[in-house]
Amino acid sequence: MSFSASGSAIVARLTLALVLSGTAAGLAFSQNPTFPPRTYPPAPARRGTFERVKVHGKSLEGNLEGDSDDRDVSVYLPPSYKTSKKQRYPVLYLLHGYMDNDINWFGTKPVFVDAPLAIDRAIANGAREMIVVMPSAYTVYMGSMYSNSVTTGDWEAFIVRDLVAFVDAHYRTIPGAASRGLSGHSMGGYGTIRIGMKYPGAFSSLYAMSACCLAPNPGAQPGPAMEKAQAIRAAADLAKSDFGTRALIASAAAWSPNPKNPPLYFDLPVADGKPQPAIAARWDANAPLAMLDQYVNNLKEARAIALDVGTKDGLKSSIEELEQRMTLYGIPHSFETYDGDHISGIQERLEQKVIPFFSRNLSFGRAKP
Repeated sequence: MSFSASGSAIVARLTLALVLSGTAAGLAFSQNPTFPPRTYPPAPARRGTFERVKVHGKSLEGNLEGDSDDRDVSVYLPPSYKTSKKQRYPVLYLLHGYMDNDINWFGTKPVFVDAPLAIDRAIANGAREMIVVMPSAYTVYMGSMYSNSVTTGDWEAFIVRDLVAFVDAHYRTIPGAASRGLSGHSMGGYGTIRIGMKYPGAFSSLYAMSACCLAPNPGAQPGPAMEKAQAIRAAADLAKSDFGTRALIASAAAWSPNPKNPPLYFDLPVADGKPQPAIAARWDANAPLAMLDQYVNNLKEARAIALDVGTKDGLKSSIEELEQRMTLYGIPHSFETYDGDHISGIQERLEQKVIPFFSRNLSFGRAKP
């Protein structure tokens, strides 16, 4: 990964293009919601319900960040769930982005997505009913990257094992991969691709929205971005940091953990003003464009894969490269661009594209014993 003095490569990998476009403050959802008020479309007559529950993550126990291993999870139940007591439903697992939180999608005051409304409208317009689940991946470092490290905990296993097991045990699901989908936005899109690659038996269908962090970059160079990250001495310092610094810290915790380097327990790709190629290589190894070669056959097992990105999104080129590489390898998928930036149109995409995609591709029949 290349770290220039301007930090532009970091912008490319962690949606810091938003910093340059002046919208990064709006991504600080859990701290400073700054999006202007928006008008949502009218709700249909039949609406689902949602609840927020705690899910214990055995896979997150003992993480060095000190994050709770009991995670908040929002669960949407479709309109017929409370009345059709014998009916079972497929499940869409939905992953939010960096510095975001499930409550910003499913709470009473949505920040830029009203997920229950989008799902209700999709169902009213013909999509089949499903359960939709979003865990909170907001951590001490403001985002888990849905990765596996001793510092953050094993978020891959939390999603694939702990969360799926809890949902199957507590709700009327169809408990099989054919009836499970995985989708997410930005960091959640990255998590969708990463987990979809590595765990082909967990989810049958994948939809990555504006996925971040796809491309590796060679080497690492000192510069102001790294100097800011190196100045962080405690998690509390992040509250006063810019978006780019926060994203660097979260990336280091996820991709270059070091249990012998307290108090933050990670290494950065630059130390004492000098590049650390071995650390940069560890970051690159977590980039889906570097991982793809190893997991081609896994992705070919998926029933359906979709990618999308806005035409004004700074991540467009890396997502297009992923699409081209998937085409080269003969991995069946669809790809769509739309008029928008990184955070515009997500409400409409969820309603008009994401939910209908899973309505078409998930299995609505009972799982085989």
